[in-house]
Amino acid sequence: MYAYTSNQWMLFFFIYCFLGWIFESTYVSVCEKRFVNRGFMRGPFLPLYGTGAILILFVSIPLQGHLVWMFLAGSAAATALEYVTGVCMEALFKVRYWDYSHKKIQYKGYICLSSSIAWGGLTIFLVKVIHRPIEQAVLSLNEEAAEIFVHVLTVAAAADFALAFKAALDLRDILVKMTAMKEEMEMIQEKAEKILGNVQEDIRRQVEEKLAQQKKVLELGREKLDNQREAGRQRRQELENRLETILTGLGWERERLGQLRPELDELRMKFRMNQRSRQALGDRLGRTMKGLLKNSPTANSREFKEALKELRDRLEERK
Repeated sequence: MYAYTSNQWMLFFFIYCFLGWIFESTYVSVCEKRFVNRGFMRGPFLPLYGTGAILILFVSIPLQGHLVWMFLAGSAAATALEYVTGVCMEALFKVRYWDYSHKKIQYKGYICLSSSIAWGGLTIFLVKVIHRPIEQAVLSLNEEAAEIFVHVLTVAAAADFALAFKAALDLRDILVKMTAMKEEMEMIQEKAEKILGNVQEDIRRQVEEKLAQQKKVLELGREKLDNQREAGRQRRQELENRLETILTGLGWERERLGQLRPELDELRMKFRMNQRSRQALGDRLGRTMKGLLKNSPTANSREFKEALKELRDRLEERK
């Protein structure tokens, strides 16, 4: 078992990356009812499955005579790998490319009981069934042929991974900027609403003051009516007309808004510029970034949930 050469281990890795891609793409495509080229990379490779298979082989083959221990060892090793990979990817890219949060028994969305059980079952199936013909095929290759295959596959996979890695970082930067711009837009809206709210409060207060003053004047007018009814009636009508003028159009209100207009116009301009910049960021999605989103239908982001949803919606609109 442990007598494999480094090239043979690498060939096992690439083979299981490919088989993992077939399994995962088939499963997700059936669930989504459309073809999904599953995985972080664009090519038919899922490094998590390749690494998981190597780890499973390493810990479980020595336990071939004990199925229960094989099951537990493989399940624990693969679950630990899935958890560590999920945590590291989310910390780096700010996006969780798989999420078990909807499962009944799960831990922080990175791992779940059903997946761990599946890993255990896969361990037994891998060691007892799958690995034997693959082992024979790999061992039948001479060292030179194995080395050529490893070099070609390594270069292809490394180039694919580098592009995917850069795309994931670019996607992270877009999500960060879109979220920051939205927060700034919300601050601009709050500031504009506060300014208008203060104006409305000033208007309300001054109207109340004017009404109080006119009320006093009206009360004085009523006292004069006792002595000069006709003159008082005319005076009262005049006062009511003045009150009507105050309520229907206050010159100082327009003057106050006129003073604030430059500031409001500046806020409006900033809001629109942010809106256009945010739109432009969403339009910058390259082919590889679009592939990352399409290939990971369950991916989400705790920090940038709204921005990620907006990008997904735009992709759906452009179909």
